[in-house]
Amino acid sequence: MAAPPEPTASAPASPTRLSGRLGVGSIVFMVVAAAAPLTVIAGTIPLGVGAGNGAAFPATFVLCAVVLLLFAVGFCAMSPHVPDAGAFFTYVRAGLGRPLGLGTAFLALATYTAVQAAVYGYIGAAIDELVTSFGGPSLPWFVWTFVVMAIVGVLGYRHIELSSRVLGVLLIAEIAIVVVLDVVVVVASGAQGLSTAALQPAQIGSGAVGIAIMFAIASFIGFESTAVFRDEARDPHRTIPRATYVALAVIGVFYAVSSWAVVSAWGDQAAVEQAAADPATFLLRTFENWLGPVGLHIVTVLLVTSLFAAILAFHNVAARYWFALGGHRAFPAACARTHERHGSPHVASLSQTALSFVLIAIFAVAGLDPVAQVFAWMGGTATVGVLGLMTLTCLAVLVFFARNRVDRRVWNTRIAPALGLVGLLVCLVLTLGNFTTLLGGSAGLAYAICGVLVVVTLVGVVMGAVRRRPLPDLT
Repeated sequence: MAAPPEPTASAPASPTRLSGRLGVGSIVFMVVAAAAPLTVIAGTIPLGVGAGNGAAFPATFVLCAVVLLLFAVGFCAMSPHVPDAGAFFTYVRAGLGRPLGLGTAFLALATYTAVQAAVYGYIGAAIDELVTSFGGPSLPWFVWTFVVMAIVGVLGYRHIELSSRVLGVLLIAEIAIVVVLDVVVVVASGAQGLSTAALQPAQIGSGAVGIAIMFAIASFIGFESTAVFRDEARDPHRTIPRATYVALAVIGVFYAVSSWAVVSAWGDQAAVEQAAADPATFLLRTFENWLGPVGLHIVTVLLVTSLFAAILAFHNVAARYWFALGGHRAFPAACARTHERHGSPHVASLSQTALSFVLIAIFAVAGLDPVAQVFAWMGGTATVGVLGLMTLTCLAVLVFFARNRVDRRVWNTRIAPALGLVGLLVCLVLTLGNFTTLLGGSAGLAYAICGVLVVVTLVGVVMGAVRRRPLPDLT
């Protein structure tokens, strides 16, 4: 008979639990929306093609998806043994102890806040460009950002299923327009025939592979957040693993196929040249060339909705970390309250909105550029943060199953997580090695950002270590 899990495998229950009937589809919508498919196509692909490994960049998505799939195997195997909705926090606590678990929670909150701030900067600039293109007034980017923040705050305050429906509609629209482009390009066999660079090992390994991997990994941020919604899932033991695998498969296939179609739309050499010369308009020019002015206008609008969907999705994830930390008394207990009518973590949601407001206000007062600085700096922070989170979680999975014989599947509990850990460490080393490139070449800024992430994590570790008494029984 298998030995029972150690006490760290389960956590004290929250005073109240979030409610919901989310199925696989609803959770996948929120997770894929957080990945912001159209935003990745517009922002990441030009950088990966122009500064990474060129026309073979689509293959990088496949390689990264394989690494993340190995991570997901252990992540899903451990899910039934970690009943809380704290995701990374509860996984690391169960495997590596409460101090490091609490440090992971602080790191996760910082990571998701950073990526949300990044997209807040981008959307402010995108809305201003959209409004002025139709003859409207030009306003400072942060004005539009604060308007979006208010809308996100209202949706986050209400029941999660409302956010799910909103994200579902926006996600379908942005994926649809990209699929239309893919089909048109493939049917026409591209500009010079369909690209085969992604199938050639020599091409895949050419150029700056580290930069390519860094941008590709950043594109998957959010897929792992499925576990955050376990309390609101219809059947957590089945829904969460299925949603994780489906989300990862959808994101990976979509990015690989769409980036291949975009490269084919220009031809290998022309794609690299155009992406390197003007990455900001690379996708818009692709749509205009293949779908005409109407396609250009549609994709410009949908780029804004894609950014909005990403912000809303990351807001919901961050709010649930506030909720989990409140339930474990790391934050004020009020953060773990649920709304009597909506069943939402309304205090946690308001807290995340307030934190975002403060960050954007600081960036605005400092006069930072919303894309070149806010988006790039905060996006880089999130990339390093999420790789650190997944590396710690993968290690926690291995340690947990080594100590607790609750699952004897060797592939799920040992081999896949070990391979995933190796892959994540390689990606983390490559990302850190190219981090200054992501931040515009500033080594000082790179050290400063990494230092902030380390300090935030250590604060949580120290808090967990100092509080030697068991957390109060919150049942």
